[in-house]
Amino acid sequence: MAIGDVTHASEVHEDLWYVDTGMYGVEEYGSVYVIDAERPAVVDTGLGTNYERVLDAVEAAGIDPEDVEVIAATHVHLDHAGGAGFLVEEFEDAAVYVHESGARHLVDPERLWEGTKAAVGDQIQYYVEPEPVPEDWIVEIEDGDRIELGDHALAVHHAPGHAPHQVVFHDPEIDGVFTADAAGIYSPSTDEVHVTSPPSNFDLERALDDVETLEAIDPEWLLYGHFGPARTAGRLDTYAEILSAWVADVESARDELGDDDAVIERFRETVDTPDIWGEEKSAAEVGMNVRGVLTYLDRRES
Repeated sequence: MAIGDVTHASEVHEDLWYVDTGMYGVEEYGSVYVIDAERPAVVDTGLGTNYERVLDAVEAAGIDPEDVEVIAATHVHLDHAGGAGFLVEEFEDAAVYVHESGARHLVDPERLWEGTKAAVGDQIQYYVEPEPVPEDWIVEIEDGDRIELGDHALAVHHAPGHAPHQVVFHDPEIDGVFTADAAGIYSPSTDEVHVTSPPSNFDLERALDDVETLEAIDPEWLLYGHFGPARTAGRLDTYAEILSAWVADVESARDELGDDDAVIERFRETVDTPDIWGEEKSAAEVGMNVRGVLTYLDRRES
């Protein structure tokens, strides 16, 4: 699958499609989903950069853009919701469903934009400054809510370990969960799961609770925002194990080296990442995830 390719995920469900958005200029990192329901829905939006690829996915599913009724944002980090303000101009009748604690950042994204620049560093070159979403197009959601799509539905489960505004969506008809970042990052080409622990809100205990939330739902499919569908199998147990080990390793390296820059550099040199990401993205990803753990350790000790 190459950047911009749209896949009909018929193995998962006849109504499900997804596109490789080419996030950060690499393959197999950013996916946006389309559900061809009675009330057609898009799950997440990508960065906003190249948002036309989301339109391509909608059209590939046989849906007219003006017929999309739901944009379901798993959380407001710009790699998941940065395109919302652009897409509402294309999806004329679509409402943007987002957790109540993040809604204000889509209406007025200035603080979100500044925070993103601080968190992602040089990767900001791949972003575009987000467009505001009109307040009356926002629908605030919380744990236990249900977004009705007619022949499908998205059950909302709060999953704050990655960010306080993160939710996951369970579609019982698909028997799948749109995992946001709660189940890590999946690499189809290597069939491996990788950690995600970016600053500034990563919290290990809550992240492990999120994995338990997903296990309790017990879906057949995990629909990763990064990247693509995969059968659940034992992936959730694996993710809980590697996430705990990751935090312990970063904490141990900090105790040994006593310098956070040295800790980041060590892991950049030693962590294996998918070849398809390339050196630039891999180094940035690892560095960001180490910084997130260091921030979590500081907060835990304060």
